[in-house]
Amino acid sequence: MDRFLLFMAFLCASFAWAQEDFETIGILPAEVSETSGLIFMDGQLITHNDSGNLPVLFEIDTVSLAITRTVTIENVNNIDWEDLAQDSLYIYIADFGNNVGSRQDLAIYRISKDAYRTQNSVTAETIEFSYSDQTNFSGAQLSDFDAEALIVLGDQLLVFTKQWQSNGTVVYTIPKEPGNYVAQPGATYFSDGLITGATYDDEQQLVLLSGYSQQLQPFLIYTEVNNGAVIFNTSTTRYNLPVGFAQVEGITKTGSGRFMISSEKFTNANPPVTLDQSLFAFNFGSQPDPDPDPGPNPDPDPTPDPDEEPYREGVVVFSPRDSDIISYDLFGDRQLFGRAIFDTSGRLIQYTKIQDIESNDVDVLGLRSGVYYLTFYLRGLTISEPFIIK
Repeated sequence: MDRFLLFMAFLCASFAWAQEDFETIGILPAEVSETSGLIFMDGQLITHNDSGNLPVLFEIDTVSLAITRTVTIENVNNIDWEDLAQDSLYIYIADFGNNVGSRQDLAIYRISKDAYRTQNSVTAETIEFSYSDQTNFSGAQLSDFDAEALIVLGDQLLVFTKQWQSNGTVVYTIPKEPGNYVAQPGATYFSDGLITGATYDDEQQLVLLSGYSQQLQPFLIYTEVNNGAVIFNTSTTRYNLPVGFAQVEGITKTGSGRFMISSEKFTNANPPVTLDQSLFAFNFGSQPDPDPDPGPNPDPDPTPDPDEEPYREGVVVFSPRDSDIISYDLFGDRQLFGRAIFDTSGRLIQYTKIQDIESNDVDVLGLRSGVYYLTFYLRGLTISEPFIIK
C-alpha cells in the first residue's frame, strides 16, 4: 500500500472512534509532570518520571488522582526511564530511552512485587541488553534505536522501538531473567508516528501501542499475538485518539476492556501550546455488541420536529476553480486551537495559530497541483478534509 492510501486509511480510522468511549479523567499531580511509564496494580496506577528525575515509582489513586505512595529504587539511577511492565511476581522498569542512539548501557530493572508492597525503598536486579543490528553510536542525529514501550509476554520481555528516522517500530525480544543479552529484531510496523507506550491485553490476545505523530496527534495501534509472538498484519489497526494535542506516554489495562493513557506536560513556543500532564480512559472491546433484535413490531422512530435544527459537527471545504483561496464552514461548538494544511505524505505545509485566524478563507497560493488536507485542531477532536489544487 502506498503512502497516500496509508494516509487515507489512517484518516478514516480517526473518525471511527466512538467519542463516548474515550474520556479525560483529569490533570495529574505536578510531581509526575514528566510521567512516562504506566501500570495498574492492586487497584492503583503506578507511574514514574523520565530522564534525569529521581528513581522513584509513584502510586496514584484513579479517582482523586492524588499520589498515595512513593517507592524509591535505591541501587539504580533514572538515566531515561520510559515504561513499566509487570507479571505475577515482578515489576519491570525500562531504562532504555535513547533519543540519539548513543547509549551502550541500556537496562531493564526488575523489582519484586512482594518487596514493593511492603517497603518504601527496594533494590532492583538488572537485565542489560544491546541491539544486534545497531552499529552507530555517534549520537549525531535522532535515532531509530530509541525505545519507550515494554511488555511482558510469557517468559520474554518485548521492547518496541521509537524510530525517529523511519517513523515506525521494531519488536525486540529479551529474556526476563537478569543477565546481559543481545536483542534480535522481530516484527516491524510503519506506525506513521512515535511509539511511546505498550500494554498487553491477555483476554483479547492483543497488544495496544500508544504514540503521537509529528503534529502531536495521539494515536492507538492494536495488533494480534499469535503463538506467543507479536505480529503485524492486515488486522493491525491504527486509530487517532479524540483528545486534540497531547504528548501521550504510558498505557495500561485497568479492567476488562478498560484502559488508561497518560500524557506528560508539554510546552511549545511556536505554535504556542501548553498542555498539562493528564490521564485519559477508554473502553476497547474485541467486537461491538450486535444490535438487538427489534422483534416483529418495533417501536417506530419518533417523528422529528421540522423546526428543530439538527446538530452538526464537522467541516465543509469550498475550493473555487482557478482561485488562490479556499473557504470552509466549520460546524460545532468545540474550542478551536489552530488550523493546518498537510500534503498526502503527512508533511505539514502550513500552520495558523488561533489568534491569527481572521476568517474562513485560506490562502493556498504557491501550493503545487495535488491533494491536500485542511486540518482543524479542536478540543477533543481533530478534523481533516481533503481539497485539490489543479
